[in-house]
Amino acid sequence: MLAQLMKEYLFSYGTLQKEKVQIKLFGRILQGAKDTLGGYKVSPIEIKDESFLSKGEQKNQLIAIISKDKNDCIKGTVLEITGEELSLADKYEPVDYKRVKVILESGKEAWIYAAVETP
Repeated sequence: MLAQLMKEYLFSYGTLQKEKVQIKLFGRILQGAKDTLGGYKVSPIEIKDESFLSKGEQKNQLIAIISKDKNDCIKGTVLEITGEELSLADKYEPVDYKRVKVILESGKEAWIYAAVETP
């Protein structure tokens, strides 16, 4: 149970930054701060995950991908969430996204949802 209450950081560059999505998913507005993730860039993706689309989200989204250009970065918000809320976010995100741990420019270690790597 204690693990569920531990603070986690989640870096959002998309829909989880929206207050209406936070309220619907977590039942509250999350605390967050602007931050940047270096070494990644966003790329357009067409979502085919019906469970994600059934939530009223757009089929055209952005996804984080590792960049070969060290100058690339993604601006977003690092959100404070609990372990339980992280599990809710896992269920919310489409199957095309996987959760990975990164270090943000602020030095915070955070989770992001990024492209599932293809072989």
